[in-house]
Amino acid sequence: KVSESVREKAWKTYEGLSAADGALACNKKKKETWGVCIFIVAIDLDEVTFTFTELLKSINISVCTFFQFLKEVDVNMDTVSTKVDSTVSRLKKKYDVLFALYHKFERTCGLIYLEQPSSEISAELSSVLVLKNYWITFLLAKGKVLQVEDDLVISFQLLLCVLDYFIKLSPPAMLKEPYKSSVSAVNVNGSARTPRRGQNRSSRTAKQLDTDTKIIEILCKEHDCNLDEVKNVYFTSFIPFLNSAGIVASNGLPEVEVILKQYEELYLKNKDIDARLFLNHDETLQPDVIACSQLERTPLKNNPDEEINIILPQTPVRAAMNNIQQLIMILNSATDKPSDTLIMYFNNCTVNPKDSILRRVESFDHIFQKKFAEAVGQGWAEIGSQRYKLGVRLYYRVMESMLKSEEERLSVQNFSKLLNDNIFHTSLLACAVEVVMATYGRNASQSDSTSAETDLSFPWILNVFDLKAFDFYKVIESFIRAEPSLTREMIKHLEHCEHRIMESLAWQSGSPLFDLIKQSKEREGQSDQPEPTSSLSMPLQHNHTAADLYLSPVKSPKKKASGPPLGATSTPDVQPAVIPQTQKPQKSTSLSLFYKKVYLLAYRRLHTLFLHLLSEHPDLEPLIWTLFQHTLQNEYELMRDRHLDQIMMCSMYGICKVKNVDLRFKIIVSAYKELCNTNQETFKRVLIREEQYDSIIVFYNLVFMQKLKTNILQYASSRPPTLSPIPHIPRSPYQFSNSPRRVSAGNNIYISPLKSPYKFSDGFQSPTKMTPRSRILVSIGESFGTSEKFQKINQMLCNSEGQLKRSAEVGAAAPKPLKRLRFDIEGQDEADGSKHLPQESKFQQKLAEMTSTRTRMQKQKLNDGNDTSASEEK
Repeated sequence: KVSESVREKAWKTYEGLSAADGALACNKKKKETWGVCIFIVAIDLDEVTFTFTELLKSINISVCTFFQFLKEVDVNMDTVSTKVDSTVSRLKKKYDVLFALYHKFERTCGLIYLEQPSSEISAELSSVLVLKNYWITFLLAKGKVLQVEDDLVISFQLLLCVLDYFIKLSPPAMLKEPYKSSVSAVNVNGSARTPRRGQNRSSRTAKQLDTDTKIIEILCKEHDCNLDEVKNVYFTSFIPFLNSAGIVASNGLPEVEVILKQYEELYLKNKDIDARLFLNHDETLQPDVIACSQLERTPLKNNPDEEINIILPQTPVRAAMNNIQQLIMILNSATDKPSDTLIMYFNNCTVNPKDSILRRVESFDHIFQKKFAEAVGQGWAEIGSQRYKLGVRLYYRVMESMLKSEEERLSVQNFSKLLNDNIFHTSLLACAVEVVMATYGRNASQSDSTSAETDLSFPWILNVFDLKAFDFYKVIESFIRAEPSLTREMIKHLEHCEHRIMESLAWQSGSPLFDLIKQSKEREGQSDQPEPTSSLSMPLQHNHTAADLYLSPVKSPKKKASGPPLGATSTPDVQPAVIPQTQKPQKSTSLSLFYKKVYLLAYRRLHTLFLHLLSEHPDLEPLIWTLFQHTLQNEYELMRDRHLDQIMMCSMYGICKVKNVDLRFKIIVSAYKELCNTNQETFKRVLIREEQYDSIIVFYNLVFMQKLKTNILQYASSRPPTLSPIPHIPRSPYQFSNSPRRVSAGNNIYISPLKSPYKFSDGFQSPTKMTPRSRILVSIGESFGTSEKFQKINQMLCNSEGQLKRSAEVGAAAPKPLKRLRFDIEGQDEADGSKHLPQESKFQQKLAEMTSTRTRMQKQKLNDGNDTSASEEK
């Protein structure tokens, strides 16, 4: 089946791999290596004359093992092209979705059908045949109806439609309850066991429609699926598919030969995975645990800054449904119109923004439906509209929360400038819709790793809303703080979006970032910096609001008349910023904060890569960081249409070169591939000059080295440049969760995050709303009240350590023992306010303190429980 041109080039690739350094694996697995070479070359030459499953069968290898082996043979960066990477990524995502859906399908059918139905059932209607009909019909529907192959949620909703169709065609004697009773009821009404062909929704009576949807209602309830969405899929996509495919029922089931023939044509056309083999548990489609675990290795296992989170395993489908249900529960109390509180804020504005806000929301509804249908399929526009409306609810909810926070901060209610800012509203709405899209677009990977990208993944939303990445970035932190009910997964997703923007998206040509940097340089000449180096060692303050960033100066002071008011930290409507001609214009808050965050991200990435490669040369890290930071600050044009990690790798290589440390780019790239959220295109396809791309090595030689040669050579001299301070690395403000987390796998102790009792959303009980009984189930020391007590404990412990150290240094007498827990009233030395006698032993003192503390806690608990004494006695 392979053409001569593919065979010749594949043989050259095979010889190159066999002769390369570290090619032991290739020499041991000659058959597998030959198959991989044919696959690579056929894709590069656009001469694929075989299906992916045929290739796997011919070299006797599974999907996961093939992907892992492909990764191993790419010892040099030029073996696997970005075109092949893209094809492999698509195949892997499709496999993950199919694998997850088939296992869900198999378990679900076990709950619907009897293993050994009564003898009255024809042998032609065996459970094996039913399963085969189900699965192949679903595969055909998915291939015909869905343009997006890797959307787990929509695929599962389509699977439920197939289940509904077949259950209603099945004899009741085959079914378990509650499906048996429902199908029997349909038969009594005389509307079952007839194909859908030729029927349409509008021609049915209300009674028929109610009966028709009984099965789908049960299925949705069993799987926590949104009924309205599944109904929409059924009537707008599944029934048109049945009509177009010409599927008719015979002996209670569609004719399997018709379905098989159509799927065979589809499979041969796509040349990918033959998903019929799942029915036979074919070894090529079974997961190799070792290979898959290697393939899915993520930074969560390598990053020391990331918390270790042990979570009980969930199936991908169940996890996706749970996330969606949680989002819907949060938004149940919200509406897709501005609330009375928001209307009040709108009315308080100098220029009422209500009409423009409503027009904007309506306009983007049409745009989003159109773009969603283009990406997923023309029959899915209504599903897109449903998701958009959820995003609108979240948009109004978060906007209201933001304005309340601003009102508390500034003691004002007139936010005319902010609420009439088009970019702010577009960014906030896009962020809300992105949260919804990410919730529905959960990764189907078995490892539950960082979400794999799909066709609808970020930054798809930026194209839909015609929004610059830098403008979108401004709203992310405020959005997270304003919506405390976001799940941990969504917080991590938004943080990932922020990182993507800082790494590359904000540095694309046409980004407002470059204008801001240019204006910053013009303020006081070239000596001015986007962010002073001295600020690196200072902690990053996370107290910026959306108003700070969107109303921050963005125009050059020379064009003062056309620019927005220069109010960075206060609402301009309340305190108009009138700048005299002699006064220096304010610096851009958004640019300053952006650079601080970029420096933090850059150093984190560098430090992680450094630990992988140069831990034996600790003296090199500050040199590499200084060159890296200098490039970002002074040679920022090198970042245009490039990636932060490209500059990082070049900085590391350049310093090692002048310091005579043997570190080849091949080794750097191998270690880089193990870092979090990396893409092979980052080092395989780097911009050299306009419309010309090449590898990271070519970029270093032709661009990076030419621009920074003088600076790099200074590090080899006896007087190197002044070192940049190492950034202060705070804990990420986003790393918190709304749910209790297990301390370790060996016990059942869970801890809940420290948070304000006033930041809970509707639907979640806050500590102030719980009864004494319910509070003790989720907390220890419930009588101590709010989190401020625990913060005081930490502060007192720190102060105690400092006092002990100072006493030891000055040779003072042994200090009086300090208490570990001091819930005392201000001004009292001991837990009960009394003084101990000098002659008492330490044991007696400790015993007295414990007794008094316990007594006081019991009294306090009794006082707290007065109102609920009856329930406590029970």
